[in-house]
Amino acid sequence: MFKKVFRFYRDGFRKMTWGRKLWGIILVKLFIMFAILRLFFFPDLLKRDFSSDEERADYVLEQLTNP
Repeated sequence: MFKKVFRFYRDGFRKMTWGRKLWGIILVKLFIMFAILRLFFFPDLLKRDFSSDEERADYVLEQLTNP
């Protein structure tokens, strides 16, 4: 069964024309979203504001339990 599924996708990707370009665009966009944007727009605030894992854990627990 797994061989049939693997062959199905393998043959499908080999016969693609537009699909390869679209998959390339999708992979580039995912790289930009998760690698580059994370570095500039989502800094690690917990690591910056707290010095130990215990302090970070206490802060997160406090934020989750307080209304």
